[in-house]
Formats: sequence, C-alpha cells, structure tokens
Amino acid sequence: MNFHPNSAFLLLPAMILLLEVGRRLRRQHAEAIVSSAIEGAIFGLFGLLLAFTFSGAISRFDAHRQLLTQESNDIGTAYLRLDLLPPQAQPELRQLFRDYTTSRLHMYDKVGAEISPETARLQREIWQRTTAAAASQSASPDAAKLLLPAINDMIDITSTRQNAFNMHPPSVVFWLLFVFSGGAALMAGYSMKPGPRDWVYSIALALAVTLTVYTILDVEYPRRGLIRLRGLDQTLLSLRDSMK
Repeated sequence: MNFHPNSAFLLLPAMILLLEVGRRLRRQHAEAIVSSAIEGAIFGLFGLLLAFTFSGAISRFDAHRQLLTQESNDIGTAYLRLDLLPPQAQPELRQLFRDYTTSRLHMYDKVGAEISPETARLQREIWQRTTAAAASQSASPDAAKLLLPAINDMIDITSTRQNAFNMHPPSVVFWLLFVFSGGAALMAGYSMKPGPRDWVYSIALALAVTLTVYTILDVEYPRRGLIRLRGLDQTLLSLRDSMK
C-alpha cells in the first residue's frame, strides 16, 4: 500500500480535535494524577518512530540518486565500448544509445512504470544489434567479452531502479505513525492544566507533527508530492550531449 504525502494533512484537524478531547477528559478527571513516566515513554516512542522513519526515507532517497549516477556510468561505459565493433555498425548503434538515454529522462516527474515501453523496445534492439555486430569477423576479439557485459549491466540497472522505487517500509509502520500522532495529541491534551484553552500551542503541535509526517512521506514517495528529483536528469542530459 502506498501513502500519498497529502494524507499527512488529515492529521492537522485530527490532532487538534484529539487535543481538545484530551483537555476535556482532563477537566472531568481533575483530581487524577498524571503519570509523567508513562507520558514520557509515549512521547519518547513517538519521537523514535519519527526519527527512524525519517532516517529510512532519507536513506532510500539517497539510494535513488546513487542508482541514477550508476545507470549513467553504465550507459557511458557501454557507449565507449562501441568502438570495439565494426565501423559500419557503429553509427546506427550510437543513435540507438542516444535514443535510449533520452527514454530514461523524466522518470521522476510522475508516478508510472520505471521501465517504459520505449525503454524496453530500445533495450531489445540494442542487444540484438550488438550481439550480431560483436559476432562478425571484423569486430574486435574483445567485443563480446567487454561490450556485451557492459550492455547487460546497463539493462540490469533499470530493474534495480524499479525495485528501489517499490521498496518501502511495511504499511503498518505508517499506520503506526498516524496512530501515535493521534495518541500523542490526546496525551498532550490530557496533560494540560485546567483553564482557558490556548489554541496557539494546540495548533503549533498539530502543525509541527503534520509537516514532519508530510516530509517523511514526500521523501519516501518522491514522485507523489513536491519532490520529483527532476534535477537528477541533468546527469543523463550531459551524457546524451556527449554522445557524438
């Protein structure tokens, strides 16, 4: 199950409501003793949950950037090794490589398949033409040993990137994050001293938690919210422009 970052904004009214519920419960049980140990444990667990989910999202975000750099290097390596093929086979393959690099652009703009139909078609065509050219007598003896593994790496990295985009924590982790957000709001409202309500503190707490959860989900699902990683396309654009 995927969570849209905008679902975090449901926490804002929910937490304000639960703060008020907790405050009213406290008014009804004014004589009850508040356990600071239990309160501290709940808020401590909530803080750890926020920290670990944020850290995991950042790690996976960095992995996306590293995989794009690796893919760019794999394409560049395979392109350079086209020199091992017969001269007459190189121009067409170089154009296919330029088209293939173009097909790998804008993968972060919107939710969709990591391997587009155009990418899959070009992969098949590049592999078929390369294996045929490497088997010709005028090709370098090292063509099959050096070029074909490089093209294989270039193709394999697309599946690796696709798997990376589908790797997220179990849904229960995010459900627990929402539950703990509401529970922390209820506990904070219950620990308030009886008296006039202060909306500033209530809204500030709800807004801070909401924005934190939104950021976690936005980083975790970089094609669903504000984060798109569009700037990373520059690496592939520079590579395509260098293919002469």
